Amino acid sequence: MMSMSDTSIDGDAGGDFEPEATVPTRYWQRLADGRVQCDLCPRACKMHAGQRGLCFVRGATAAGVVLASYGRSSGLCIDPIEKKPLNHFHPGTAVLSLGTAGCNLACKFCQNWDISKSREHHTLTVRAMPDDIAAAALAHGCQSVAFTYNDPVIFHEYALDIAAACHARNIKTVAVTAGYVCAAPRAEFFAVMDAANVDLKSFNADFYQRVTGSALAAVLETLEYIAHETRTWLEITTLVIPGLNDSDSELRALSTWVREHLGAAVPLHFSAFHPDWKMRDVPPTPPATLTRARRIALDAGLQYVYTGNVHDAVGDATYCHACGHTLIQRDWYEIRDYALTAQGRCPHCDAPCAGRFGSAQGQWGRRRVAIKLP
Repeated sequence: MMSMSDTSIDGDAGGDFEPEATVPTRYWQRLADGRVQCDLCPRACKMHAGQRGLCFVRGATAAGVVLASYGRSSGLCIDPIEKKPLNHFHPGTAVLSLGTAGCNLACKFCQNWDISKSREHHTLTVRAMPDDIAAAALAHGCQSVAFTYNDPVIFHEYALDIAAACHARNIKTVAVTAGYVCAAPRAEFFAVMDAANVDLKSFNADFYQRVTGSALAAVLETLEYIAHETRTWLEITTLVIPGLNDSDSELRALSTWVREHLGAAVPLHFSAFHPDWKMRDVPPTPPATLTRARRIALDAGLQYVYTGNVHDAVGDATYCHACGHTLIQRDWYEIRDYALTAQGRCPHCDAPCAGRFGSAQGQWGRRRVAIKLP
């Protein structure tokens, strides 16, 4: 793993911390010059008391590094699990989605920038304690809770407590993350995640540094860790940006790495970019580019490759890797046909489909429902 000093920054002034949302953290160290260093992610922000790291929700006090967004959410919505996107994790079921504010990356193309780049307390509009979230998921028939909208690694302590409350009620947990996290908190975090979709934003180290303010090597290390050291179900998403990460050579290298280092059965989603945040001058991704990316990945030996943010019946469907039979046909996030057996196998050739499946498909459909806690 890279030296954390390679990506460290000084903390920014962040104003007062709100006591009701502030909890102590464990992953930090005190430096000889009086500052503290956050050791949650490879950025290794170094802060004086009263300063916050780049993520904005972790900051320094006289006692050490604190999380300043505990129990505060930017909103709660019920989504189809396919929207995370997860196509091989209890298809058709409902997932309760939540996020907070801030992010430990600086992606110029961020499509949730109003949340991830927020420096305003009013973004955290909902008081949402772990037990309340788990109880709401149970009451609304959600099989899982997803940490999404902004990267959950930055609200590590909050996410872990929500996961414990969910597992006590037999509700699964899902992380939608960029995977930019250090080894010790990574192990603790993914030990309680039932599934994860990790953004692999490019397969170019220079792209990661210039466009996201992070490092490719740390993300690849996280992907290998999840695939080989945990029981977390893993899927990957790459946002395909015209002129930046859409060349045949890069898409082929990315797909080949996934097959060789993670396995051919790890699902890969190619998603369409739309102009946003600091990249409004870049055009949207043409659907043909996603079709090309999908073909390159399949030719590289991956078994399950999808297209996203476009209407594409072929790219939405799950096919048997052995005989090619359509196992799950989707229309956007709605399942139109489900042919998997109760054991998650192809009904034609009996080959297993990689994933976590129940005895039958869920029926949530493509609805999105905002909810409020009592």
